[in-house]
Amino acid sequence: MKIDRRRLAIAGAVALSASSLLRTSPALAADEAAVGAAVEDLRKASLAADTAKLTPLSSDAITYGHSDGRVQNKAEMLEGFKARKATVKSIDFPELKVAVTGDTAVSRHLYVSDSELDGKTTNTKIGVIECWHKEGGAWKLLGRQGYKLA
Repeated sequence: MKIDRRRLAIAGAVALSASSLLRTSPALAADEAAVGAAVEDLRKASLAADTAKLTPLSSDAITYGHSDGRVQNKAEMLEGFKARKATVKSIDFPELKVAVTGDTAVSRHLYVSDSELDGKTTNTKIGVIECWHKEGGAWKLLGRQGYKLA
């Protein structure tokens, strides 16, 4: 039998499709739930500016992007939470969507917060995309990018 590129491509597509079927739905659902729980832990730790809880949730290789274009590494991100001057009254992550592939996940949600600084209230509503990676059995935030909504 002659193997040409077309047959090789078809065989590759079938192999990839079959391998995705081997991953059971309950396992995928469990990973999606675990990432959702990690996102919720991140929300709570962000609200409290709790660097002791933010540290294990974040990969050492994290890149943390803000909607104003600033990008921070892990140390800079944690320092930003510690040095926060505003009093954050609330943070919500509505419209959470999680997609998991193997040991990588992507979450998308809105970031809605109310904060106060020097008697002035600020309401923030941006979009966020996050990349999570399973490290040592735990989901850790590897990348985050906030963006302005249209």
